[in-house]
Amino acid sequence: MTTTTLTVQPTRSGRFGRFVLHFFEMCAPMCVGFAIGDLIYFWAASKFGYSHPFKELPELSVVIVTFTMTAPMVAWMAYRTMPRRPIAEMAGVMPVLGAVLLVLGWLSLLPMGDLALFEHGLMMPAMLVPMLFRLDLYTTKHSQHHSGARAEHRMRGAHGH
Repeated sequence: MTTTTLTVQPTRSGRFGRFVLHFFEMCAPMCVGFAIGDLIYFWAASKFGYSHPFKELPELSVVIVTFTMTAPMVAWMAYRTMPRRPIAEMAGVMPVLGAVLLVLGWLSLLPMGDLALFEHGLMMPAMLVPMLFRLDLYTTKHSQHHSGARAEHRMRGAHGH
């Protein structure tokens, strides 16, 4: 007895909708991360006498914002069982953005005291770069990620990695 499985190709608007859903699913934890992270950072900085840490500690602020926005996004992607490589690619974009902003600040092309604010605004658009290189991943259903992640794990286990 044979069974036939019919796969329906998603429409262009369906794929676009899934891409947008993936994007906002990753933006949400980033927003929560920076909202909570900024509160904690501002509280801790005030304990050390800094009332405007973004302006007074611009380099540290960029590092803090990078971490507080990236960590929750990575955790969410791992929870959703996204494959490791796309998680690493997405996470890698964030410190690159932070480094670029710092260089622009050090070259006096951007005000140092505004770097963390620029980072808040540019982190989510920066995510689009790795997403556009993996349209096949970000335009499919989440259920397909689970089977892909399990297959990746099985292959890695079979090869001793």
